[in-house]
Amino acid sequence: MIFAGVNGLLAVGLGAFGAHGLKSRMAALPDGVQRLEWWQTAAHYQLTHAFALGLAAWLVSRVPGTAANVAGFAFALGILLFSGSLYVMTLSGVRALGAITPLGGVSLLVGWVAVIVAATRM
Repeated sequence: MIFAGVNGLLAVGLGAFGAHGLKSRMAALPDGVQRLEWWQTAAHYQLTHAFALGLAAWLVSRVPGTAANVAGFAFALGILLFSGSLYVMTLSGVRALGAITPLGGVSLLVGWVAVIVAATRM
């Protein structure tokens, strides 16, 4: 639950930074609009999956087995890889980091499958 709260806090703060602090910096760049879209996507997915981390933590306390733990770890890894790669791409402009983003997406999907498995055991 603490990790869910930390990610929620970071997502809101980073989202606000992207909307206000990065806007003028990115406006001067030829791909600035695209970079701001990456940032917004990263913050959106991080915030959404902060709640998913909270759901996984709740399931851990109520469902026997490892599925809920797998969900939590998968969501944490997914946030790091998916949102993290988009944040770094936005700031650096290194598009090759986009190769990491789908790995984070797969991890987020694994987390949701694990939630489904845990929910069937309730």
